[in-house]
Amino acid sequence: MAVKKDNLKDQYRVNEKIRAKEVRVVGDNVEQGVYTVPEALRMAQNLDLDLIEISPNAVPPVCRISDYQKFIYQQKKRQKEQKAKSVKVVVKEIRFGPQTDDHDYNFKLKHAKSFLEEGAKVKAYVFFKGRSILFKEQGEVLLLRFANDLEDYGKVEQMPALEGKKMIIMLAPKKAAVAAPKPVTRPELVVVKPVEAKEEKQ
Repeated sequence: MAVKKDNLKDQYRVNEKIRAKEVRVVGDNVEQGVYTVPEALRMAQNLDLDLIEISPNAVPPVCRISDYQKFIYQQKKRQKEQKAKSVKVVVKEIRFGPQTDDHDYNFKLKHAKSFLEEGAKVKAYVFFKGRSILFKEQGEVLLLRFANDLEDYGKVEQMPALEGKKMIIMLAPKKAAVAAPKPVTRPELVVVKPVEAKEEKQ
């Protein structure tokens, strides 16, 4: 069975693995300053601790005198805390035509409300096909109406702006999502296909 590599442990040089001739020593209960590596190692050994290179690119490199296992544990704990703070940003798209009827509009408005209640952002846009670009003012009015109808659920992050053949407005949820998104290492952008109106069965 393959042993899983600990990337965090591989990140730091420790004790005899430190290659520099001189290092700047930091840590608790030590006289901070620049020492040769053998001197710094003796200091660490006298305290029954390790010499850990924490800033290899500094001149001279910075080393901390500390318990290595405790140091790695604290680094992992800090990483977990940072991971918990970062969230996934979900963006749902809603597409309109420049002359959307009330039935289609209300259908999409209902979806936008539920998206914002779930904590997702809403990217609503009017797509202008061919000569319909002449109706861009009409598209802007539609998007502003849409934002106004959603004012209890979301706030406008970006006012209507024309980008190519699309006029786009961005809405962010006012309230936090009921179910917290699964934490990730960094914010991600997830774009969901536009909601299309469906014919209701008789």
